[in-house]
Amino acid sequence: MGRDKPPIYAHNAAGTAPRRSFELYVADGFSELELAAITHTLTEANDTLAEHVFSWRFVSDVPGLVKGASNMMVRAEPAIANYGFSDVMIVVGGHHNAKPAWLARARAMQRKARLVVLLSDAATAYIKSTTAPAGGVTTHWRDIAVLEESGYYPNLTTRFSENSDGIVTAAGAGATSELIIGLIAPQLQAPHVAELGNRLLLHTIRKSDAEQPKDIADNEGLFDIHVTQAIRLMEDTIADPMPMAELTAQVGLSTRHLERVFRKVFNDSPARFYKKLRAKRARTMIEETLMPMVDIAVATGFGSVNTLAKAVKDEYGVTPSKMRARRKISLLTFDEDQSAK
Repeated sequence: MGRDKPPIYAHNAAGTAPRRSFELYVADGFSELELAAITHTLTEANDTLAEHVFSWRFVSDVPGLVKGASNMMVRAEPAIANYGFSDVMIVVGGHHNAKPAWLARARAMQRKARLVVLLSDAATAYIKSTTAPAGGVTTHWRDIAVLEESGYYPNLTTRFSENSDGIVTAAGAGATSELIIGLIAPQLQAPHVAELGNRLLLHTIRKSDAEQPKDIADNEGLFDIHVTQAIRLMEDTIADPMPMAELTAQVGLSTRHLERVFRKVFNDSPARFYKKLRAKRARTMIEETLMPMVDIAVATGFGSVNTLAKAVKDEYGVTPSKMRARRKISLLTFDEDQSAK
């Protein structure tokens, strides 16, 4: 049997848009920000069109009340295998296991040529569990550096979203509303898209191939141009830190002047700020990967495990080994509770 033909999303002769259904897959610890962005954008789109074009329901592998990361709760229907598919499935970011329960349903949706969208943490879980996807993949920028350090992902990009054979991976978070607008834009006329953006107070609607503002320095409006240049140099050289004299020379300021500027903006010295950035990157790698400490030390410019340990302890008050021990990482393919019996 051939693949089902995807629906054509265009206005009909009467000028009304065809109905489109979404299923929003949530698991314990889901991102309330992403979920609210989806439902609010679809609600505003319906109001803009003055008709109920877009509908949605919540589904989960564990139906009933599902609690988000900040204790928001939604009542979810069961996601029954190979049954009751919507036009679009969106997996909301949050804490996901190494083998996410929604992956089989996503594959079934893909076989039926129905769109699957994976936001932030869900995109990261998919990238980790998939061997060589056909096209580009992306996720939230905070996970991209970890993925690049911990594995080989040749198709990984830093764009807001990528579509690989009907599975869209996306940064999610604050860019979720723009992604939803992009998904429903074929059903809207240009004035509707503009009005929807205005209703959501979006100054611009970024395209899916735009690059994520992944670093502090990308927020150019927040800092003095010299501070922005200095931060960008620091973020680009975390693995091989520059001497402060070289950094200040490239920025075009004296060491004393840059020191004054940093203390005014951050109440900290440039050298100390640089070290904080490296410690922050190290913390992400310690908590989110199983990389050896020596590799993390090299990747963050600390050179040795002892130097790394001191920097992390000074910044966060806990050693790297204890920081890693606080996270339960499942490496077993069988149920631990069953094995203990």
